Amino acid sequence: MLNFNIRGENLEVTPAIREHVEKKVQKLVKYFTEETLETATVNVNMKVYNDKQSKVEVTIPMKNLTLRAEERHDDLYAAIDLIVDKLERQIRKYKTKVNRKFREREGVASFFASVNRAEEKNNDAALDEDHEFSVVRTKQFDLKPMDQDEAILQMNMLGHNFFIFTDAESDGTHIVYKRKDGRYGLIETN
Repeated sequence: MLNFNIRGENLEVTPAIREHVEKKVQKLVKYFTEETLETATVNVNMKVYNDKQSKVEVTIPMKNLTLRAEERHDDLYAAIDLIVDKLERQIRKYKTKVNRKFREREGVASFFASVNRAEEKNNDAALDEDHEFSVVRTKQFDLKPMDQDEAILQMNMLGHNFFIFTDAESDGTHIVYKRKDGRYGLIETN
């Protein structure tokens, strides 16, 4: 059984909403081993915006893997349904890739339970799983010392969604990125 941590922002998490989330996410239980289920906590954040659009984020952190998906929709219940479908596709996709590459190893594969092979074969066709993770281009460049404002400016001038730079104050390697909401994020390395 999965543990749930459900929070709402600009939204009261009613018993009906909680029940719907738990019922839908419990469908994912078949993909996990019992050992994984004992420690897994499903973090669900729901938010309603001024335009009445709902956003649902589900994060399932585990020892060597974190599953995460988010969905926006005019209907909160529809967003929950869509996000569970996304997570299910994500699990099947990564499980197939991991099983293909690491059959004899423990690690990420040990989080997932064996699921009926016929079910997986039916779903695999729709997942575009024939593509391996492959690097198609490599770039090398010098990291220039700058502040985050200059890094954002450089990123925008280049038309990229992220930019790696050396922070002028801390001398650390940082990454700025453009978020889906149009604002910016900063990742600082240790």
